[in-house]
Amino acid sequence: MAIKEGWTGRVYEDFEVGDIYRHPLGRTVLATDNIWFTLLTQNTNPIHFDRAYAAKTEFGKPLVDSTFTLALVTGQSVSDISQNAMANLGWDEVRLPNPVFEGDTIYSQSEVLEKRESKSRPNVGIVRFKTTGFTQDGTVVIEFRRTILIYKRGQVPETVKGPKIEPKRS
Repeated sequence: MAIKEGWTGRVYEDFEVGDIYRHPLGRTVLATDNIWFTLLTQNTNPIHFDRAYAAKTEFGKPLVDSTFTLALVTGQSVSDISQNAMANLGWDEVRLPNPVFEGDTIYSQSEVLEKRESKSRPNVGIVRFKTTGFTQDGTVVIEFRRTILIYKRGQVPETVKGPKIEPKRS
């Protein structure tokens, strides 16, 4: 029986301008997600956590905190584009064309816009992406550009995997 390594992510050399990665996991937003994230970040706008208040707005129900949407869609992209990031350099041009509501399921994809060698760090390259998040019916709810320092092949720090455990044979 062979032990197979799990997915370890892409490195700088794996990205080509124009590539599009449809991120594999969707996530349904729960009321608990919205309330916890809003309160943890000290966002005091009641449209996110007060149903009675939100009912009086044009939306008629609570809006999901937009920074939760940014965090969720960024997180969805990690396995495809930043598993081997040294650092995020920034999020730019964040746009929120439509609201997210509790119960929406969010999906996302990222497109490689540009890449270049780092001038100061020979072990990484710089890759810029456009990431789009959308609901179960295809409504775009967030778009942003993200620039990331990504390790080159052979430069990713070794991951601690714990002790090797030999499988028991029966």
